[in-house]
Formats: sequence, structure tokens, C-alpha cells
Amino acid sequence: QVQLVESGGGLVQAGGSLRLSCAASGRTFSTYAMGWFRQAPGKEREFVAAISWGGGTTYYEDSVKGRFTISRDSAKATVYLQMNSLKPEDTAVYYCTAGPRPVRTRDAYNYWGQGTQVTVSS
Repeated sequence: QVQLVESGGGLVQAGGSLRLSCAASGRTFSTYAMGWFRQAPGKEREFVAAISWGGGTTYYEDSVKGRFTISRDSAKATVYLQMNSLKPEDTAVYYCTAGPRPVRTRDAYNYWGQGTQVTVSS
């Protein structure tokens, strides 16, 4: 089993930055690909970013390219999402996830965190 705990969400002005963290426990962290999804009220959960277990390959949803950066620190069993130039449309609950490969499809991941709220005001 893998447990994932997100942190770092909050309220920020448009154009500002936040860094989300996701701490993993229960398994060898380096063997898992990691990702971030988000879900706004009344909308479907959507892919944001993913990273391979070795950290050498990353994927991003088009609307966050150039603004968000996913990274991981295997020694600390933690994955990060650095979010810059935030927009009101980025407002959502952000979920950390882990699975065998850094794919874009929600049902391919095995474990999920509880989510952390990100609110961007205009």
C-alpha cells in the first residue's frame, strides 16, 4: 500500500505562485511514477502533470505548460508541483497520484491523496 499526503494549497492572487508537496509512504517511492490531477466544482477531474519514477520524463496539460513544473525528490519520498503565473481558472482541488507509468489517464493510477485546495483570486 502507498499513502499520499498533499500540502501547500491555499489562497493566492492571480499571477502569484504556490508549491504543492506530496509525501509518500508505505512502499519504495522511487519505483512509482507520480502525477497531479485537479478538480474544480462541477467539473471532471483533469490531468495536470506527471513524472516518471526516475524523474527524467515529464508531461503537462497544455494549459499549464510553461507555468507549472513537476519534480520529485526520491530521498525524501516527495513529489512537488511548482505553480507560477497562477490564473483564476487554476482554482481547484489538486490531487497527488501514484502508479506504474506517468500516463495522462485517471484510471491508470493506483493511489490517490486526499487533495489540497488551491484558490486563485482575480
